[in-house]
Amino acid sequence: MHILEQTENTAIGKIARGASAKRASALMNYGNLIAVLIPFPLLIFWFGASMLVYAMNRHHPDPKVGHYTQQAAYRFYGITGCFVVVATFIPGNGWGWHLLAWIVAALILIPWSILDLRKIYHDQWFDIPLDDQGHPLSSA
Repeated sequence: MHILEQTENTAIGKIARGASAKRASALMNYGNLIAVLIPFPLLIFWFGASMLVYAMNRHHPDPKVGHYTQQAAYRFYGITGCFVVVATFIPGNGWGWHLLAWIVAALILIPWSILDLRKIYHDQWFDIPLDDQGHPLSSA
């Protein structure tokens, strides 16, 4: 069972709510925005927490949640991985280079995250009937 997923037992069985799927798909983008806007110390904490968010949402019963989460993760891990490689060659007192790297990361992550959030909130989200193990019913 996904922690961020809100399921409800109804007369027809378990239901994964569309509103909950929308919130779950937006979580990775919100985390990326906050981490890049307040990079120290939140970027470090978000790097670890984002792995948990990714693991919880990548295989959500609604495949759109997994798609949006995966796209946000690609951007975040690509930027942070690139920064680690580049930062290896920054001299000890090269704070200007660190600031430049943060600006580049912000210029990439902020617009893409906002565009993704707009797509998420304009997308249609439906309730999904689930079986007893939490998997979508094949008839849905």
